[in-house]
Amino acid sequence: MKLEEKKLSSEEIFDGVAIHLFKDEILLPNGNKGVREVIRHPGAVCVLPFTEDGQVVFVNQFRYALNKVTLEVPAGKLEKGEDPMEAAKRELYEETGFGGGEWSHFMTISPNAGACTNYSHTFLAIGVEPLSTQHLEESEDIKIVLMEPDEVIRMLRNDEFHQAMMAAPLWKYLAINKLL
Repeated sequence: MKLEEKKLSSEEIFDGVAIHLFKDEILLPNGNKGVREVIRHPGAVCVLPFTEDGQVVFVNQFRYALNKVTLEVPAGKLEKGEDPMEAAKRELYEETGFGGGEWSHFMTISPNAGACTNYSHTFLAIGVEPLSTQHLEESEDIKIVLMEPDEVIRMLRNDEFHQAMMAAPLWKYLAINKLL
């Protein structure tokens, strides 16, 4: 059974800095027509950064859309043509001043396959250390938080992480390493 939908037309509704919203008319396999609103985004990167002594490097920042301060792993938007691992290293350094360590790709997920085109690439960075001060953009106000793994587990169990693209890699890391 083929489930693929065919795009009949596409109209750009909004052309923003980070997102571009399109209204696409589609043809379903059963012959019916429908509309899909699609957010086109270049993608994102996340880092699970661990210091040499096993602490996790997080950032606190106010998220306007949620109207709350959230605790997150360092993350950011991919620039056009940018290698995801290089973007992850850049984001960690800019947001925290941390760097170095051993890096590996950890997972790639779709934050919202029902409406968004982007993927989030997560990298594991073991043995990071402070190399500099933060290098924040003018529109950023980010605080660095170092946390013990036991506290991360407690917060995950209590649903205290609000970003799915960050909670999923944290859960995966804990499961793989039998820390639950």
